[in-house]
Amino acid sequence: MVGLWRKIRRVGRVAEPAPDRPDAEPTASALGGSVQVRHVDAGSCNGCEVEIGSAFGPVYDAERYGARLVASPRHADALLVTGPVTRNMAQPLKRTHHAVPGPKLVIAVGDCARNCGVFAGAYGVVGAVSDVVPVDVEIAGCPPRPEAIVEGLRKLTGR
Repeated sequence: MVGLWRKIRRVGRVAEPAPDRPDAEPTASALGGSVQVRHVDAGSCNGCEVEIGSAFGPVYDAERYGARLVASPRHADALLVTGPVTRNMAQPLKRTHHAVPGPKLVIAVGDCARNCGVFAGAYGVVGAVSDVVPVDVEIAGCPPRPEAIVEGLRKLTGR
């Protein structure tokens, strides 16, 4: 076991960079009719997360329209961002956005992600999601209903 730790320390972290997809305009045809989504909580109150869970649950079933949640930004086509961007999450959100291979989309879910909502002007808030990364789709509501989230995802998949 000690030998393994020595080898890890000697070799260091080895990872290949994510393969680049052609930098085309992100559309449903560029995504092949389906979209792999990585959820990022940038500082929300978790109201939107409950509704996202409902949207991907058995009642609303966003997966039947070609949207699927994935665990890694390297496997994602789109970022689903909730909450206002806090000071502690601005840099991780930028890094996550950078890790998504192109063409990439960003979906701002909820009023807080769109315009900071009730957190506007708070000392720990950098701003809305569009102040940190470019946003392609905005879904209004505090929190947005699962139907609105599914409708926003349907716009991305073209279904």
